[in-house]
Amino acid sequence: MPEIYLIILAYLIGSVSNATWISKRFFHLDIREYGSGNAGATNTFRVLGPRVGTVVMILDMFKGVIAVKLAYLLPFYAMPEHLTQLVNFQIGLGLAAVVGHIFPVWYDFRGGKGIATLFGMVLTIQPLVALICVGVFLLMLFLTKYVSLSSILAGVAFPLLLIFIFREHELLYKLFAIATALLVILTHQKNIHRLLQGTENKVPLPKHKKKHDHLP
Repeated sequence: MPEIYLIILAYLIGSVSNATWISKRFFHLDIREYGSGNAGATNTFRVLGPRVGTVVMILDMFKGVIAVKLAYLLPFYAMPEHLTQLVNFQIGLGLAAVVGHIFPVWYDFRGGKGIATLFGMVLTIQPLVALICVGVFLLMLFLTKYVSLSSILAGVAFPLLLIFIFREHELLYKLFAIATALLVILTHQKNIHRLLQGTENKVPLPKHKKKHDHLP
């Protein structure tokens, strides 16, 4: 079945660890040896700063977008009458990319937590819900400066929005949303422990400088 080959391809795309290759190529270090040890946007924010972290986050998001778009390579899924099958297959492709991000075959199966890739996947399948989740993430990041807490709350908001606000009827999609929230919580166990202990690191957000700051 051609679907199997596309799922494998989605996994290989997800296995491209942007945090790892960028840290090695431009900073001559392995991001997995610093901070939390994860090869993801959150740890990149912490170790290399907001600019590099943002680049990694955007690139990781595109992995989810590209993986989901692979479905359109098969003419069957481009037909309007096959919308349900399309969404189900896109979920499979997106999850393959997320698994690749967490366990990248190119980098000794040591990756990140898959949040940005997961978001790229959801953004492609259900853009409005994804954008609301972004709003939740940004609001909590602004209020708390904890990327981990912001990610957890945005992940939990996903199934709540999908099921109770948008009234999604597709069972597989609802199960996927619930599984997504559980995955976010599961991959952030260490962060949750540090949050409860008060030892989780905050991300320094850029601040506007006052004009007199530039004066001698």
